[in-house]
Amino acid sequence: MTRPRGEGLSDQERYDNGMTVRRAVLSDEHVDRASAATTELTADWQDFITRVAWGDVWSRPGLDRRSRSIAVLSSLIAHGHQEELAMHLRAAVRNGLTIDEIREVILQSAVYSGVPAANTAFRIASEVFAEDRP
Repeated sequence: MTRPRGEGLSDQERYDNGMTVRRAVLSDEHVDRASAATTELTADWQDFITRVAWGDVWSRPGLDRRSRSIAVLSSLIAHGHQEELAMHLRAAVRNGLTIDEIREVILQSAVYSGVPAANTAFRIASEVFAEDRP
């Protein structure tokens, strides 16, 4: 059962819920790579994002994963976080968005975040979807 903001859940339950959602959204391969790359320096960070971003926020019942992906794509484009855009474009497809819907998200972002931001997002999306094509 998903509870808002992890209410009543232990840190371990929040982590376990977060890991389940993180794997479903980003893929086992991605999470396995991130886990394998964890160092003493980054261990607390990995724990934090798994519990909070994935266990608390992504697990909330207020939005479905498709809607959360739209919000994430828009935010990444708006703030110029290209380093995570490819990962979340793949996640958006995994969460049920079509390429046509992603195109619309990027076009919408152009109006509010700027043409250069959308231009970069289209370049990254083109690379991602060319790579991922069977």
